[in-house]
This record gives sequence, C-alpha cells and structure tokens, in this order.
Amino acid sequence: METRDAIKFVQKWLTEEGLEFKTLSDNRAEMHLHVRYPPTRNGHLFNVVIPKKRSMVIIGSVTRVDAGQQREMTTHSESDPVAWEEWLHEARLGLIKGGFDWTLHLGKNSENSGPLQAFNISRPIWFDGLNQHKFLDTLRTIWLSKLAIIHEIRFNYGVGEGKPGPVDDWPDQQNSHQPPEVEIKDEMSFGSSFDVDEWV
Repeated sequence: METRDAIKFVQKWLTEEGLEFKTLSDNRAEMHLHVRYPPTRNGHLFNVVIPKKRSMVIIGSVTRVDAGQQREMTTHSESDPVAWEEWLHEARLGLIKGGFDWTLHLGKNSENSGPLQAFNISRPIWFDGLNQHKFLDTLRTIWLSKLAIIHEIRFNYGVGEGKPGPVDDWPDQQNSHQPPEVEIKDEMSFGSSFDVDEWV
C-alpha cells in the first residue's frame, strides 16, 4: 500500500464510522489527525499519524491524571512505597501484555516514584497489514486499555477533584496559552464527571 492510499483509506474509514477528525499541520508527518473516539460527547482524543519515510500508521492517545488523584498517589507512595511500586509494576505489565508502546509520566518532586501524572498508549500498524478492521480495532483496543487504567486509578485513588494535575515532563504547559487544536474532553481529567455507563 502506498502512503497516499493509506491516507485515503484512513480518512474514509473514519468518515464511514462517523468519527470526528481534524487534520493538523506537522512537518514530520505525511498525515496527522486528531480523532475523537468513541463518537460521544466524552470522546477521547487520539492522534493518528503517518510519519514521513515510514510505511505505518501510528495510533495513540494521552491521558492526564486528576490533581486530586495525584495527591492520593503521593500519599500512598510516602506511606507504603512498596505497595505503590507494585501498583506501578502491575500497570506496566498490563500495558506490555496488551502489546502497546507506552509511556508513564511520573512526578519528579518526590523521593519515591510517582505520582502517575499522565500516560500515553500507542500502537503502530504497518501498511502491509492495514485494513479497516485492524485500524478500527486498534482504536477500540487502545480506548479500552485507557479505560482499564482509568478504572484502576478511580478504584484506588478516588474520583479526584475534576481538574487535571501537573505533568512534570511537560515543562512548557504553564507557559502555553495556545488554544487546543480540537476541543475534546480528553484534555480534562476523568474524575467526578466520568460516567461509566456512558462509556460501555
């Protein structure tokens, strides 16, 4: 499959499924889309990227952790560092077993690991394996894996306070006043406004 065909098919499949997307300008990519999935008012923001000089589509999504939940994690890491490290270990193993590329962004202002401030899950699809089923199933699988982590966080650290906490790995976040490219709830936390029944 050629790059131009992959671009055409990906946009066609998104349109057929009623998934909202926006094309971004990205000099490192042949195509970079912001996609809302699932197509509900609380849809998550996904990046769908075809990098230059690569024969693949990369699908990924980042989630920020609520500020209140981060405080609970900090308390946990200080009161029981072994249990906290075990929780992180299980989160990592779950992502590895899911076959994802992933990053856990952990706070740096503590002697112990954590708190978990954000997480990024992605998966590539090479052009020779790209079809409608694989593409849409990858979107769905990443979304369900995000939900698994979200539910684990809510179960262990409460619903939070309804606003995303800091991410130490993103130093420019305080200085950035540019509006988001796509207005999607993914930039918000999944604290008290998260409706489980609406997702499943």
